[in-house]
This record gives sequence, C-alpha cells and structure tokens, in this order.
Amino acid sequence: MEAVAASALREDLAFGPDVTSEAVIGPESWSRGAFVARGSGVLAGAFVAAAVCEVASGRDLEVRVALEDGAGLQPGDVVATVAGSTRALLRAERSALNLLCHLSGVATLTREWVEAVGGSGAAVRDTRKTTPGLRALEKYAVRCGGGENHRMGLGDAALIKDNHIAAIGSVTAALRAVRSAAPDVAVEVECDTLAQVVEALAAGADLILLDNMAPPTIRRAVEIARAHGAVRLEASGGLSLEQVAVVAATGVDYLAVGALTHSAPILDIGLDLDA
Repeated sequence: MEAVAASALREDLAFGPDVTSEAVIGPESWSRGAFVARGSGVLAGAFVAAAVCEVASGRDLEVRVALEDGAGLQPGDVVATVAGSTRALLRAERSALNLLCHLSGVATLTREWVEAVGGSGAAVRDTRKTTPGLRALEKYAVRCGGGENHRMGLGDAALIKDNHIAAIGSVTAALRAVRSAAPDVAVEVECDTLAQVVEALAAGADLILLDNMAPPTIRRAVEIARAHGAVRLEASGGLSLEQVAVVAATGVDYLAVGALTHSAPILDIGLDLDA
C-alpha cells in the first residue's frame, strides 16, 4: 500500500515541492479536515487515502476512518477525518482523493451491476482490464461492491482464448497442452460457438466462457453444459446494465464485466478543511 501511495505522490512532486502551499502556508500551520462524500455510492479505499496521508507527512498526519469500505454513502457523509500539518495535508489531498474517488467509483458501479442481476444466482465478476499498478486495489473495490474476482494474473488460472486456439489448431489441443503443463490449475475455455462448447466439454474444461453470444444461444449452451455435468459457465462480451438481467436469467454462473474497472466513473468525494 505504501508503494502505491508513494508512486502517486511522486507524480505530484516530480518537479519539486508544493510551491503554492509552501509560499502561502507557514511551516507551523496545523489544520483539521474531513473527507466528505459529495455524491451517493459505495465506499472503497478509505485505508488507501489514509496511507497517502501517512506517506505524504512522514506519518505525522493523524487519520481516523469513520466508515468501513463497502458502506453506502450519501452526500455529506464523513468518510474519514485528518489532522496535522496543513502543508502535508494539502500535499496529500489530490493523490488521496484520486485513489479514493476511483476505487469508490468501481465499487459503486459494481453494486449497480450486482443489483441488476439480483435473484438470478449469477455472480458479477471483473476481468484483467485494470489500470496498470492498481489491479489488486481495483479488484478489492469490486469485492466492496458485492462482485467477485476473476483471476488476478496469468498464472493463478488458465484461460484459453481464441488466439490460443488459433495458434495450436483446436480447443482440444489447447486444453491438453495446458493440462500437461499445469495439471493443478483450473482451466477456462473461451467459446464463440456451440460447437466449441461441445468440444470444450468433451475435453474436460472446468469453466466455459461464452463470448459475445446472444441470450438464446447462451441458454442453449447452458442446457448442453448442464446435461454434461457440473461445469460452470460465464457470459462475456457486449453486456450492458440495461440487458444484463436477460443474460443472467439464462442460467449462467458468472457475468464477466470489464467495465467494472475500465469504465467506472469516479464517486465524488472531497477534502474539506476547517476554517
């Protein structure tokens, strides 16, 4: 966490110290402030904002988090309070808010998707379409919003995609190769057609990703898979909040939504200093 905080602060201080604050505010100035929600949503990353404050001040700022991540926010809610050097507070402000607002935006958007498919039995999952350097935090924010995580990287689970299949010649050949190289790793196969679904089932896939299929085709894939056994199914590609409930109703286990991390708008949160 300190590494993320330090990296964010380095961008602000790459060209020198905070010339504005150091010119306007004396070194002995002390302030108290609060991180306050401006909009409605779901909180994620309060501890990240606290870490930025600590790194920016050499741990001389006192931060008290008032709400737990995952909590619902309304305008005016106090997320955390902070007290200490005014210069340090202002030095930390933008980096802390950038991370806090972004992560809360991811959690808020995830909650919308989760609520859109409520009662269907389908879980909303993220993808690897994350901001470089922020994957762990963004996936944490997805969990705060009620979603689930797909694989964290390329080594904790296998996903055979269309380019893998094209490179080796078939779904079966790709799956055999992965099983041989990594027998203890769960294997998911991306399928564009029902014929590939049948082939992936026969080859022993643990999970099948139904890529850009229309709901009637997805429903048929579910029927085929359920007749085969307990393999899990994930719908991906072209999903939207407006129609995701229709896809969830087909019986799939998961809905893969890259937008949770790559397209989430921020949740507006500000830092207000006491006069």
